[in-house]
Amino acid sequence: MADYYSPTVIQQTISEADMTPLERLLLSHIFDSQRDGEGWYFFSEVAPVDMTAIGRGALEAALAASEPDVDSTANVFARKLLAGLKGEELQDETLALDFSETSWESILQDIVRRSPMLRYVSVVSSFTCSRMRADGFGGAVVVISADAILGKSTTDLLEEFIDQVVPWSDG
Repeated sequence: MADYYSPTVIQQTISEADMTPLERLLLSHIFDSQRDGEGWYFFSEVAPVDMTAIGRGALEAALAASEPDVDSTANVFARKLLAGLKGEELQDETLALDFSETSWESILQDIVRRSPMLRYVSVVSSFTCSRMRADGFGGAVVVISADAILGKSTTDLLEEFIDQVVPWSDG
């Protein structure tokens, strides 16, 4: 069996002052993180996380400490998760976080929108595989600004280059 990896780095350090407590909490569960001066460096040696667990108290405290009138991606995500708890889940001290319906790119975009210093955030990922498979290698870049999230993979670039050098005919 082949194992696929997507090591990822957010190239800019994100200032603590630019993030709400909830955004920092969620990003630190999606990525690994290290303190870098007055901010945080986010990265992942394997891949950004889609599913994880979090202490309910930590999530509720971070949501409460985040500006309640900020309709950020993180706030909407946490409110929806907490409101959707039913039955025995209401008693759980640990909650499952499924980020498949929320993108970390949108969380970062909210941070860029509010930041007085960040004009954009750039993210670089590599795609690797434990076996030499044609679909197991490459990479991607994403640039996140207040107004756009743009990304391209090495496959996208390869297709563009091939279109430039190989004449295609419609007939």
